[in-house]
Amino acid sequence: MGFGSYDESEQDNQDYDTDFEDDDGVSTSENAHDGDVDYEFSASNDELLDKLKHIKEDEDENT
Repeated sequence: MGFGSYDESEQDNQDYDTDFEDDDGVSTSENAHDGDVDYEFSASNDELLDKLKHIKEDEDENT
């Protein structure tokens, strides 16, 4: 066999371990967090809207 080639007969009868009963797996609730998040905005609504307007104008210029 040359570099990068494979034997197709090796691909036919591959054994896969499908017995997942003994596998503990991943606990999705292991890192669950309960709590609050507080945000502090230093800019006013008008300042944020102006910034958004400029971002959209920049996107329009670049397309």
